[in-house]
Amino acid sequence: MKTKITWLLILFTVAAMMGLGCSSDKKAGTPVQSEQVDEQRELKIVTSFYPMYIMALNITKGISGVEVINMTEPVSGCLHDYQLTPRDMKNLQEAEIMIVNGAGMESFLDEIRDRRKNLKIVDASAGLELLEQTDGEVNPHLWVSVSGAIDQVNNITRQLTRLDPSRASSYLSNAATYVKQLEALKQRMHEKMDTIKIRDIITLHEAFPYFAQEFNLNIKAVIQHEPGSEPSAGALAKLIDETKESGVKVIFAESQYSSQSAEVLARETGAEIYYLDPAVSGPMEPDAYLKIMENNLKVLEEALK
Repeated sequence: MKTKITWLLILFTVAAMMGLGCSSDKKAGTPVQSEQVDEQRELKIVTSFYPMYIMALNITKGISGVEVINMTEPVSGCLHDYQLTPRDMKNLQEAEIMIVNGAGMESFLDEIRDRRKNLKIVDASAGLELLEQTDGEVNPHLWVSVSGAIDQVNNITRQLTRLDPSRASSYLSNAATYVKQLEALKQRMHEKMDTIKIRDIITLHEAFPYFAQEFNLNIKAVIQHEPGSEPSAGALAKLIDETKESGVKVIFAESQYSSQSAEVLARETGAEIYYLDPAVSGPMEPDAYLKIMENNLKVLEEALK
């Protein structure tokens, strides 16, 4: 009888230990991870315009609970003199974080800060070295240079990890993957661009100084100092004379803006027009910037060969 009781006690103890073991496995396994994801607060991020949206898509890719929306329409282009709409404010209403290009691109930023005092602003250009435009203002078009885009991706990531530390490792991992793709793109572009013969160009507006600096191009003149604003007849006549004198034969226009003045300049000087994309609009997909720049590279090879 004593032996039987002893065996029963042993069996009871083993069963209890197995029950504890199963409970421990459950807490350490997938169900608990799922519960943690479900309980983790959702985060809505709004971006000011297209290039910031593409960067944010890559940095937040596959991270549960994070939603990224773009405030402005993807066809808006650069935000020079952009006016906020009721739709924009609706997009901002539930957002906790807004990612902006900075460097003066978003002229409406003060208005947003006044209306949404608790909105956290991530400035992609903060602390980066900036070029000046011909009018003395800071040039905000950093992303058009691949190196500038890399700097902005890293900048956004650093700020997001501070604002949302619970997802910091995921942001950092995604950013590292995207930066690796951008670095490979930059290397491919340098392999092609470093051997070209023609270096002097004319651009439609001041979107390309960072790009030109990166690939050692000389922008001899800019047609529109304000995008979408055609030069006066006098200014265009002066530009025609300067182009003839300099011998520049390549003009880069942009499909997002009218090329009317560029066509006049080309006709009067014998220069040829090619179209570069400053990546201010396009497909709302993570790899869009990479594809845009690959296409730009093909255009540059053809124009400057």
